[in-house]
Amino acid sequence: MKLYFNVGYNAKAGESLQLVTVDEAGSAMQSYAMFCAENGLWKTEVDYFSKSVSYKYRLTDGKGNMLREEFVLHHLNFPHNYKEFVIFDEWNNKNFPENYLNNKILYNKLNQFVPGKVTVLKKHTHLFRIEAPVYHPDWKIVLFGSTASLGSWSYDQALHLAQTDFGIWEISVEIPENELIQFKYCIYDTKAGKVIDVETGENRFTSPNPSQDVLQIVSNHYFRFKAYQMYHDAGVAVPVFSLRSENGFGVGEFPDIKKLADWTKETGLGIIQILPINDTTANYSWTDSYPYAAVSVYALHPQYISLENLDFSLPEDLVVAYQAEKETLNNLDLIDYENMIAGKWKYLKAVFNTEKEKIYKDRNFKKFIRDNDHWLVPYAAFCVLRDKYKTPNFNEWKTHKKYIAGKIAPFFTSKSKDYDASMLHAWVQYQLHLQLKDAVDYAHGLGISLKGDLPIGIYRYSVEAWTEPELFGMDFQAGAPPDQFTELGQNWEFPTYNWEAMKEDDYRWWKNRFKALEQYFDAMRIDHILGFFRIWRMPVSAVQGILGYFYPAVPVVAEEFKAWHIPFDYDRYCKPFINERILWDYFGENSTEALQYINHNHDGTYSFKEEFDTQRKLSDFFKKNPGCPIEEQLISLCANVLFLTEERNGETVYHPRFNVYRTESYQYLPEWDQKAIYDLYHDYFFRRQDHLWYEKAMEKLPVILNATKMLICGEDLGMVPACVPVVMDELAIIALKVQRMPSENIPFYNPKNAGYMNVVTASSHDSSTLRQWWKEDPALTQKYFNQQLVQYGRAPEEMDSHLAEIIMKQHLYNDSMLAIFPIQEFMATDPELTNKNMDQERINDPAVFPHYWRYRMHVKLEDLKEKTRFNEKIKTWIKDSGRM
Repeated sequence: MKLYFNVGYNAKAGESLQLVTVDEAGSAMQSYAMFCAENGLWKTEVDYFSKSVSYKYRLTDGKGNMLREEFVLHHLNFPHNYKEFVIFDEWNNKNFPENYLNNKILYNKLNQFVPGKVTVLKKHTHLFRIEAPVYHPDWKIVLFGSTASLGSWSYDQALHLAQTDFGIWEISVEIPENELIQFKYCIYDTKAGKVIDVETGENRFTSPNPSQDVLQIVSNHYFRFKAYQMYHDAGVAVPVFSLRSENGFGVGEFPDIKKLADWTKETGLGIIQILPINDTTANYSWTDSYPYAAVSVYALHPQYISLENLDFSLPEDLVVAYQAEKETLNNLDLIDYENMIAGKWKYLKAVFNTEKEKIYKDRNFKKFIRDNDHWLVPYAAFCVLRDKYKTPNFNEWKTHKKYIAGKIAPFFTSKSKDYDASMLHAWVQYQLHLQLKDAVDYAHGLGISLKGDLPIGIYRYSVEAWTEPELFGMDFQAGAPPDQFTELGQNWEFPTYNWEAMKEDDYRWWKNRFKALEQYFDAMRIDHILGFFRIWRMPVSAVQGILGYFYPAVPVVAEEFKAWHIPFDYDRYCKPFINERILWDYFGENSTEALQYINHNHDGTYSFKEEFDTQRKLSDFFKKNPGCPIEEQLISLCANVLFLTEERNGETVYHPRFNVYRTESYQYLPEWDQKAIYDLYHDYFFRRQDHLWYEKAMEKLPVILNATKMLICGEDLGMVPACVPVVMDELAIIALKVQRMPSENIPFYNPKNAGYMNVVTASSHDSSTLRQWWKEDPALTQKYFNQQLVQYGRAPEEMDSHLAEIIMKQHLYNDSMLAIFPIQEFMATDPELTNKNMDQERINDPAVFPHYWRYRMHVKLEDLKEKTRFNEKIKTWIKDSGRM
């Protein structure tokens, strides 16, 4: 079988194209050199012996080095009655709508879809193919053109394409005319029975095909949608743990998602967004409520299990006690994490021990273990050992400190003393999976999609850190630099990623993680997507995020100090600078007590004693010796440095401390040195890193994202390098716009300026609610009231439901793909549903670590569904804003 490929591409002198065929696993099979004919058309001829082909185009330089490559594969199927095919192709960009809109959300919207068939007859000359995800169930793609066989530009004579797969439209036709063919694709409304619009832009062209026994395939990309024809949706954001229902055990559970989906359907919303749902059980205390510190990236959190929806009922002698405990916990305003999780495990163990023999014989349970043994076996063993030694820190275990698969496998053999405990954890995961999958399938049946949340880091004492430590930087901690919320930055205490090791097996770890998430989710929010460009990392000796630096980064090397005319002195620049004045400013009348930790030097300066010369040493000391009144000041004084050091390939390199010009150390430098260091600081943070970070992101993100059909959104808040929006646009990653967290130097973001590739929201789980924010800064609120809400006069002290409604509508009526709001903001638009205690509505405060994540809706889902007037109001907004 002969394939003649043709693709238009404007290459520079010395550059050339290759066609690369790809196997089912996505690996390159063979490359074919292409030659440039007239008008930038590149051609190659391929002998091929299969009825389908997957391939991509690659741009190379004169030495054969790859300069650019398509991130999305082309797929073609060939009819059996032809042996030769001439293919007219187009370069396929990742950010074409067909690639980011052909996702799991489309599959939910078209859940009644039945693939059409295209008939290719021997007399046909052309097969037209266009990739165009159409979300409206009554719309289809048709084609008309300049020749009589294509309808002579008559809407009534347009040819109807068959949707042969989600978003793929094809038609095979005979075009006998021997002339240049112009054509366009249109949208046809099946209910109206007519063409309602034509794609924008210039006419498309193809050539006639006078050859017999040759089929010409016109493989088009990028259907040129108008804004109103694109997918637009609205949604609600609420953590699963925050859901309140009649049947809850003091916390939201997976079956509650079904009730939330019912309400979502009632209001015309199409998306449910939740926080991470993986198991975070480290010590069974309230600190485990933090959903971004999972002990396993696969296991689901047992708090979400419904005891009333297990495969087996509670033992009869426990029912009364269970009902009493349930009523007590469910009546609480906020989650009582410790009593809730202790109660759930008590009843789970009772059911398991009672029904153990039946559970062990369950064929479906056995299959679940087989299908998931790569993560389930080490996870169950980890849980057993964590509980046995009362800590998730495997370095403190008496046995199995180092993971060895052969020594862990016996945990799942019936002769093992740990068999029952291991099977308990496996069975709980099985029940969680069944309950979540049931809820997901129910939501999908309503056309509702679920958007999950992917934490950027892993917990330091997790299954993954235990089983694959080589994939992580265990000697470092990840976090975030200082911002408007946290003056000292954030230290999440997660290990960093060893991207070099992950690259060696083509990011297997990430691909598997996305595959697991795709079982349940249709869209995914990547938390802190900046971490794929660079991460803010600190050595384990640091406690505060202020002592971090970006990694990877182009550091400052020793020779540069001379070039910048900086008189570098290691002790002065890289150790905390302390003189008499600084000592007094930090400690005042407690200066004498500070000298227990600090040495007095002969030159009028001071330095920390060796046993206290890092933040971690001080922190560990005060954990054992609590009650020191100057603990915080001592730890902060440790950060009074100008440069941070890093050992790289046997050489010491340097990173300017964040906000170095605000340190006391900087203030005591001569003016000339201050200016030189400031200029170097500006070069380091705002000039030299961008190209490196672009390369690092493009090295890993395309490979990882191509492993999923979820719609990907990136949380890109904070200190955003210039390369980030470039990469996100190139890879079609939806960017987040939070009104009060603008990336530009403005007080607040105007949602009317949102582009299509945005998700807009008024607040997030990391911020105060709108009603709380309204009272935080009266001057800013007044400016927002007058300028953004276009209201006159003095802003009211409290944000009422009328103002909340205006804010919601501003976020709905714009071009953004998605508008998603926390459940608290929906209820703030109705006086009857507004929570009287607004301070209970905040989910997280990043400035407080650890924070107790315990927010619960104050209204039951069953009652919310019955609020007809409220629900109809929201539905009207959604419909009128074109998001239905």
